[in-house]
Amino acid sequence: MTMTFTRRALGAILSAVALTSAAQAAEIELKVAWLTADSQSDPYAITAHAFKDELEAALPGRVEVQLFPNRQLGDDKEILEGLQFGTIDMGIITNAVVANLEPSYQLVDLPFLFGSAEQAHEVLDGEVGQQLAANLRQHGVISLGAAEGGFRNMINNSKPVRTPADVEGVKYRTMQNPVFIEMFSSLGGSPVPMAWGEVFTAMQQGTVDGLEIPASVVNSNNYADVTKYLSFTRHTYSAIHLLMSERSLENLPDDVQQAVMDAGHAAIAKQRKAVAAAEADVIKSLEEKGMEINDIEDVGAFRAKVGPVYERFEPTIGSDLLDQALQAVSSD
Repeated sequence: MTMTFTRRALGAILSAVALTSAAQAAEIELKVAWLTADSQSDPYAITAHAFKDELEAALPGRVEVQLFPNRQLGDDKEILEGLQFGTIDMGIITNAVVANLEPSYQLVDLPFLFGSAEQAHEVLDGEVGQQLAANLRQHGVISLGAAEGGFRNMINNSKPVRTPADVEGVKYRTMQNPVFIEMFSSLGGSPVPMAWGEVFTAMQQGTVDGLEIPASVVNSNNYADVTKYLSFTRHTYSAIHLLMSERSLENLPDDVQQAVMDAGHAAIAKQRKAVAAAEADVIKSLEEKGMEINDIEDVGAFRAKVGPVYERFEPTIGSDLLDQALQAVSSD
């Protein structure tokens, strides 16, 4: 009798737990993927967590945002393809990879285009950014905005970069994107296009001498362990786009669609402030880890060398869009 009662009681408890878990399960689940570490200082991770917090707070119990960092769902290219097919709901992807899908995004990667993060925000949040997003939507991918990646800088194991001559002959890993390949070629470097997942090992083994990357990503992904010099070239503003599959968005109820858009905008505003606030701590951390850090001596000398990059990519960016961006940055 006691055993029967115990079994019945246990069965009732397990059933209640199952029902409670089912009741607590979110009505909608959204998967967000990115390729870097899930670190408190990583700009991709900060974006993901800010979006999750905003959306789940706006729709408690209805939506669960599941996070997949560190290439769990593939590299940037595979995540972007997943967004197009609707097999991945959302991704946080660097601009250069988006530009391989929609060439007008090459605009954002042009070297020394932006003089400050604020200038970049103004352009990306304005008419130029809206046109870029409209172009991208034709490929089945929706932009919720551009988060702050920080300016990209050169790190290497050969020598500090102070003048364009210091880039000459150095093997730099670049993203698999023609703007970056052309940029480093124009500076006399030896660009080596390479997927992100291969880069750390390539630095360890000396397959490449260096790469170009925001300081926050250097810190959060432990590149100070394998790289000696960090030179603040600030050659390209790194926009990291919070993207959503058009198929995934259109499958959501109207009120959830609006909540997703609102959460995206709120998360980007929050992320930009967090990344800017953490910059001094990031630099201090890298110095403590032994990196030698310097500024470049003459930005104008670098700009003069990369002029042909603008000429080469104007046809694919579109002359009207390029002129609009150049007007915006020159008017500040």
